[in-house]
Amino acid sequence: MRLYPKLHKLFLAGIMLSMALAACSGNVPAEPSATAPLASPQVQITSLVSPTTPVSLSGPKSITLLYTRTVDNLNPLYTSLQVNDSWFSAITLQIWNAWAWNFDEQNIAIPVLVKEIPSLQNGGISSDGRVITMHLRDDIVWSDGQPITSADFRFTFLMAVNTNNTVVTSVPYNLISSLDTPDERTVVITFSQPYIPWLGNLWHGLLPSHILQPVFDTAGTLDNAEWNTAPTVGCGPYVFSERLEGDSIRFIANDRYWAGRPKIDEVVVRFLADNTEQTAALSSGQGDLGPRISYPDVPSLKTAGLIIQKVFSGYNEGLFFFMHPFEGHPALQDVRVRQAIAQSIDRPTLIREVLLDQTAPAASYWDNTPYIDPGVHPWAFDPDRAKVLLDEAGWVDANGDGVREKGDVNLEFTYGSTTSPVRLDVQTKIVAQLAQVGIKLDPSSYDTETFFQDYAEGGPAATGQLDIFQYAPTTNPGDPHTTDFLCGEIPSDEIPTGTNWSYYCDQELEALFQLELTQIDFNQRQQTFQQISKMIFDRLYFVGLWQEPDLWAMRSRLANVRLSGATPYFNIIEWDLTE
Repeated sequence: MRLYPKLHKLFLAGIMLSMALAACSGNVPAEPSATAPLASPQVQITSLVSPTTPVSLSGPKSITLLYTRTVDNLNPLYTSLQVNDSWFSAITLQIWNAWAWNFDEQNIAIPVLVKEIPSLQNGGISSDGRVITMHLRDDIVWSDGQPITSADFRFTFLMAVNTNNTVVTSVPYNLISSLDTPDERTVVITFSQPYIPWLGNLWHGLLPSHILQPVFDTAGTLDNAEWNTAPTVGCGPYVFSERLEGDSIRFIANDRYWAGRPKIDEVVVRFLADNTEQTAALSSGQGDLGPRISYPDVPSLKTAGLIIQKVFSGYNEGLFFFMHPFEGHPALQDVRVRQAIAQSIDRPTLIREVLLDQTAPAASYWDNTPYIDPGVHPWAFDPDRAKVLLDEAGWVDANGDGVREKGDVNLEFTYGSTTSPVRLDVQTKIVAQLAQVGIKLDPSSYDTETFFQDYAEGGPAATGQLDIFQYAPTTNPGDPHTTDFLCGEIPSDEIPTGTNWSYYCDQELEALFQLELTQIDFNQRQQTFQQISKMIFDRLYFVGLWQEPDLWAMRSRLANVRLSGATPYFNIIEWDLTE
């Protein structure tokens, strides 16, 4: 039930064996010269049909994926796993396009377009961590037969940083000082400073320069390219074939795929209005696989014979506190009050009654990763201890109204989240649980877009309208770094997109975050992050509620499916049908 904040990112454990670091911007090389356009297949666009109309398919083996959002723009630069509106487009990339490397279900990086993952050991990472050298496979081709070369990587880079293209984000491409292509099979990326998170952030899809360079040369932008919605040339195991406007997209097996033809002949991605329609379609056999299943729908799906898979992609639901030293509630400046809040929440009951025992309590941003301190565990439910902490902090119920106070200040907080049914139910229960120890919460809820608006947009959390706010944060894909606690990310008129919505600057914690951005060695950086995770836990800058896996529902006839948090369809070439 995660809803996405401020370009938050997936993180995956165990893939940091070859990383380089830091962050800096550099000069952008000149754009490449135009190449002669090649003909691309014709695209069939069919008029709007009802979302409940089954798609008529041909071919001996066909599967249907059921999405609860329409997929429009498929261009990799215009989609992101970190943005709710384009998440479904982003996960679809593994069907028809490709990352330079995928991540498997164990969160290990797997080479796709490259011969091997760059590392210090194989010379792919320079000793100072600034230069990443990639060697491309010799057999990779686009679905129209054109070779995939270093020119396509350079073109993708240049399109990502060109301000005429309204891409989701130019990071980390805008941190590259130069990108060289000494030959067709080599890409040399140079950062001005070491940049550790490159493995999780570079090359989330590739653009075919022979198709899109002429488009850019003519229009000066890729924003309106036909390829964005009908990418008939790709580099994945399937090829875009047909779009039924508002209803579905059809992909057919790519006979030119270098790793071999997939076992299933076609994949249809069908768009439904919501989880209710998704559950009904899955239960009646109209679909084979559905992502982002709603917790309340799990029992009925299991009854219908669907298999539920939990895929951990790094999200952990939790509470944040507005801790501005002058404008925040004075009680939240006291770590004892924050701990009392943490120990007043009955997580096991929340998980049992609201989340149907589909997950477990969360402790930190880094649960289920090697970056969490081994001694950090979720806060125990202990309301008696919470009362003692509040007494020690000087918050007592002197007038007997059930709400503690200190002087003329009540222990009363505004508490907000989104309007998702799970969060609304959880809010009600947390309000009741904290009332038992004398803390009054005034709950509010917002639609997703409003809740996650930044400072410039007047978002309720980003502008300090909420004393306590709840959502599921995460870290970078393939990397544990986060900006959510950095002093330089406190929002202001000068930093309107700042991500530190707690408005608190901890210089000791800041120093650790700066240190990890200089550590190329995995073991050293792991130790630093374990210190970070323990500090955030002990000082209660984030109070975990529950781990937030993606729930997928799958029909039993679908075989060999292995789902990853970052690249869910990484092994779709191996999927098969048993009936």
